[in-house]
Amino acid sequence: MKISTKGRYALRLMLDLAINQTSGYIPLKAVAQRQEISDKYLEQIIHQLSKNGFVQSARGAQGGYRLARLPEEYTVGEILRTVEGSLAPVSCLDCRTPCDKIDSCITIGLYKKIQDAIDGVVDHTTLADMISDFRQKQTAAKNSGSV
Repeated sequence: MKISTKGRYALRLMLDLAINQTSGYIPLKAVAQRQEISDKYLEQIIHQLSKNGFVQSARGAQGGYRLARLPEEYTVGEILRTVEGSLAPVSCLDCRTPCDKIDSCITIGLYKKIQDAIDGVVDHTTLADMISDFRQKQTAAKNSGSV
């Protein structure tokens, strides 16, 4: 499984909104600047996230976007699947593409283990977990003098 640019940017966008959520609605241009991502590309991604209820939007001078839920209520898996689709390492594990050889396939067991490992990570990691890990890493770097 390879996460596309769209998936990586969607995750960075959601993390940016989570970190800066105390500011109310956040203009997409501000996220684009902080994340060094094209605001046109972020517009495509935010549209998908908004359509699926992940973010709320407001128009006007104080407008922008914010998370629709708390950071601990979003898993990495749901965000990635929203913009990427299936995270299956092979198409035959994707229920939309069943394989007629699945019952006699010698490799399917391995692919299922890979899928379970991927799902185990992305479905049990929240935005809040990622932010916490990042802040601990920053604190450790400051304490060691490497920042």
